[in-house]
Amino acid sequence: MTDSARWKATVYVGGLASLATTTNLHDAFIPFGEIADISLPKNDAPNATEPHRGFAYVEYEDPEDAKEAIDNMDQSEFFGRVLKVSPAKPPKSADEGLGSKTAVWEQEGWLAKHAVSEEDRLAASGADDKAIQDERPDDPMQGLEGLDVAGPKPQ
Repeated sequence: MTDSARWKATVYVGGLASLATTTNLHDAFIPFGEIADISLPKNDAPNATEPHRGFAYVEYEDPEDAKEAIDNMDQSEFFGRVLKVSPAKPPKSADEGLGSKTAVWEQEGWLAKHAVSEEDRLAASGADDKAIQDERPDDPMQGLEGLDVAGPKPQ
């Protein structure tokens, strides 16, 4: 299965109680279809007391089964907690977007989207200069350079 198809068949399950295990999740989500994998991310913090981070990903064999699970399990109660079940989002690349350590304008995706050819840039700047000259009114201060004294002209 391709990565995009895998993410379409995967659901995010949030709001899990610390007592929940992969076996409990499997038992709760198996009625909606064949489960390919259940991921219950562990808490990596050194002083963490919880066995997991409070969410899981349940991957189904068929995307239709994932939709069925979302429809039936969202806002349901599980170990005394209300679950938030929604389609899983693919993880963002660490090299792309605002979370990366590379400037946005140096990233390939940004360059491809915002690239302007030199010919287009010159045409646009030439058009801008001409438009600015056409829009400028005559300078009201033109011709006053020779005056040394402020006020009306002596007669």
